Amino acid sequence: MRLLLTSDTHVPKRARELPTPLLAEMDAADVVLHAGDWVDEATLDLFEARARRLVGVCGNNDGPELRARLGEVARLECEGLRFGVVHETGASQGRERRCAARFPDLDVLVFGHSHIPWDTCAPTGLRLLNPGSPTDRRRQPYCTYMTAEVTGGRLVDVHLHRLPPPT
Repeated sequence: MRLLLTSDTHVPKRARELPTPLLAEMDAADVVLHAGDWVDEATLDLFEARARRLVGVCGNNDGPELRARLGEVARLECEGLRFGVVHETGASQGRERRCAARFPDLDVLVFGHSHIPWDTCAPTGLRLLNPGSPTDRRRQPYCTYMTAEVTGGRLVDVHLHRLPPPT
């Protein structure tokens, strides 16, 4: 099962449109996970129209219309692997411990907010993934998103994709 992980798309505030490679990955993915900060409903509509299965949450920059359509936490199971999606996880220091305590029933937590790619594991085994942002690199050298595969109940081939800055 192929996954696309993205967050913090911020269209149209940080980019006029989504990058072509992200759209191609969306078409190829079995499940798309978006960790919030869509900013406008048209972006959510686009994801809903293109993704085979979309699992998304609202972020701190999402207004009442998006909050009415999305929750703050989403959960899904893929081949027995338990995923969660959330926008904010707090400061980087102590993140693994906090998230493991908050989400003891998950195997993988996808989060956003910082625009900084992240891939670590808590002592409990919870894997934390932040795909960064495909449109707003902030202090990072590249805009990014992630892809991964779920095979036999295991998360494999987690890959961080770099994009040029948006136009």
